[in-house]
This record gives sequence, C-alpha cells and structure tokens, in this order.
Amino acid sequence: MRSSPPPHVEIELNPSERRLYDRMRASVVASGRSRRSGLGDLLLLLPDFVVLLARLLRDERVALGDKAVALIGIAYVLSPIDVLPAFFFGPLGALDDVLVVTAAVSRVVNHVHPDIVRSHWPGKGDVLDAIHRVSEWSERQVGTRLRGLLRRVLPG
Repeated sequence: MRSSPPPHVEIELNPSERRLYDRMRASVVASGRSRRSGLGDLLLLLPDFVVLLARLLRDERVALGDKAVALIGIAYVLSPIDVLPAFFFGPLGALDDVLVVTAAVSRVVNHVHPDIVRSHWPGKGDVLDAIHRVSEWSERQVGTRLRGLLRRVLPG
C-alpha cells in the first residue's frame, strides 16, 4: 500500500536570519509581483539552482563526488564559453546553462538526503518539485529537438 507524501512544511525565517541571496531574491520577486503569474520565480530559477549548488558545495554532509558535479555545473554557468552564447542568442543563450545546471542539480539531489537539499533551497516551493518539473520539460524539449535533428541529418 502506498502512503501519501508528507505535507510540505514551509519555515519563515526572521529577516536577520535570512541569507543575502534570499533577501535579494525576495526584493526582486516583490518588486515585480504579479497576482496571475510566478514570472519572477521562473526568471530566478537558474540563479536559485546555482545558489543551491554553491551552498551544497560548502556542506560537509555532501560527498566529494557530488561536490565535483556541483562545481562543474557552477563552472559552466560562470564560464564565458557556452554552446549557445547569450551575446548572439539573447535570452535563448541561457537555455544551455539551465539544462547543464538542471542536470547537475538533478544528479546531486539523487545522491544527497532531501532534507539537506531543502535546507539550502533559496527558491519558492519545494526544490524537488521544481527540479522534477524542469527536468521533465528539458527532456521533452531536448528529446524532441534531437529526434527532429537526427531525422533531418540521417537519411532513411
């Protein structure tokens, strides 16, 4: 018999206990607050994932191999060399960063206890749900595009 997942518990910190990124993120979301959309949360997803990886790098409970994966994800985002440079592709230039960081976060999250990951999550909502949704989207988009490209390139 399957049991239902535990209810999501959200802990509100006092402003003095919140980290710098958390305070900056809250002010960005509040400045562009829209009742209909979480656009601010969507735009902050990449920085949220990078901050999560950086925080997991500093946690002694995270294994060295997982820290290496986190470091690779952060290094790719910070690297001036991209598959899709933002200089040429504009906002689409961040797509490869999102895919690489999502893959790194997904890998690390699968090897680190969920409570540790949740304790470092700066974003809104549950980190595991956010990773799941972004991973599903990226697999659909990349898989569909890759199959289409292969059909055009390979005969028959």
